[in-house]
Amino acid sequence: MTRLLQILFWSVIAAAFIGPGTVTTAASSGTRFGLSLLWALLFSTIACLVLQEASARVAIVSNRTLAQAIRQRFSGGAVGWLVMVVVLGAIVLGCAAYQAGNILGSVAGARLQIGLPAAFLTLIIGGAAGVLLFFGSTQFVARTLGIIVALMGIMFLATAIMIKPSIAGLIKGTFVPALPPGSSLLVLGLIGTTVVPYNLFLGSGIAAGQSLGELRFGLSVAIVVGGIISMAILVVGTAIALPFGFEALSGELSNRLGGWAGTFFAIGLFAAGFSSAVTAPLAAAVTARGLFETSGNGKWHEHSWRYRCVWLGVLLTGIVFGALNVKPIPAIILAQALNGILLPFVAVFLWLIVNDRELMGGRGLNKPIPNLLMIAVVAVTITLGVAKTTQAFTSAFGLPAMSESTLVLASAAVTAALAIPIIRLTIRLRR
Repeated sequence: MTRLLQILFWSVIAAAFIGPGTVTTAASSGTRFGLSLLWALLFSTIACLVLQEASARVAIVSNRTLAQAIRQRFSGGAVGWLVMVVVLGAIVLGCAAYQAGNILGSVAGARLQIGLPAAFLTLIIGGAAGVLLFFGSTQFVARTLGIIVALMGIMFLATAIMIKPSIAGLIKGTFVPALPPGSSLLVLGLIGTTVVPYNLFLGSGIAAGQSLGELRFGLSVAIVVGGIISMAILVVGTAIALPFGFEALSGELSNRLGGWAGTFFAIGLFAAGFSSAVTAPLAAAVTARGLFETSGNGKWHEHSWRYRCVWLGVLLTGIVFGALNVKPIPAIILAQALNGILLPFVAVFLWLIVNDRELMGGRGLNKPIPNLLMIAVVAVTITLGVAKTTQAFTSAFGLPAMSESTLVLASAAVTAALAIPIIRLTIRLRR
């Protein structure tokens, strides 16, 4: 029972990264490239586990959340304020952007089965998320979301199994990396939709009071299950041809497998959106508390007006976008692009913290193998961020779009240049 509760508790991380963004990105990957990009989800699941374990370990070993550790290490002067603004702005803005996609995705799932106005469903879903956040403790919210993740997993896995994908194709797509023409940026998107910046602060913020053994068991199982669900969503996406859309996918599943398949997809999409609609505001509040709460002042407890104002602001952002009847898929893609820009900052901060001997001591300092894994993850996240930023810049100013191969190569070159000062600082912190 204790282990089951640990899995349910840490399923809040899976609930956060399996949102409408994951459904959109993974399913459209299956639609465009079949099973050939499953390996990217395997890599992103490993990357998510590496980073989430590191952020939670910071809280257990140093008795500081990731936000508090960043505040301590980078406090003072203009640099300290800049870091505070970047971290707080990144997380709160990121959560707000995600929240819009979460609410819209949840409404889209509900509307596939219920013919009610989108604005009405938005108020119902937003109100239910608000009630859960207002009355529930962090542990209660986490375990409730664990149950929702289980429901979502059953829906997507059952649908994927009934599609009867090729076993050989599944094995090859999962373990043999391939980059079909035009897939490079989508691979980065699959990684970005799984490794979510605000999740790192959320995981660190709720890890207090656990042992490293409990943490690693519950987190590993929850994230691996989440990765399997993401792969199932990609398999489900192979059921239709382009163009991708929630209605098109639901209709095709109903035609091929029966009405139950469309219903399962709708429930899964709704659960993905609702669970993430709870975790995004929660993560924003947990991060703000870590940055601004001083020891023992008690002004940022779970029922304080400060804490509630943060999550309420993020929640209202999603409700407003839903009430305006914004199209869900473009809003979700925009949130994914913002994630790609913010993730490198958070990944680099985390890398520096877990290699800081003063904060982590000898016991918590990153070992060689985790460091190698984190190097790969941080490099990919910086490449993702540079690519997404360049795309957004050229689009905003009407500049000619770079070819996919040129964009990825240029982003990798920038990553290599940034690696030198980061590695130098890391060596100094480990001494």
